[in-house]
Amino acid sequence: MAKKKAEKILRLTLVKSPIGYSQRQKATVRALGLLRLNHTVEHVENPSLRGMIDKVSHLLQVEEI
Repeated sequence: MAKKKAEKILRLTLVKSPIGYSQRQKATVRALGLLRLNHTVEHVENPSLRGMIDKVSHLLQVEEI
């Protein structure tokens, strides 16, 4: 049986408004669960989440917990 490695938790904070950016980037911010400026959410790291973060990294602050 393979050992399960510890899951990383990422804390995402919206630090810049998505106003003025494409509708696709706005939708990505909403899909991450970020509703307003300085709103913080926590997610378990996975490849699809990393891809979303990369697309809107200029709007976010990302911390590993």
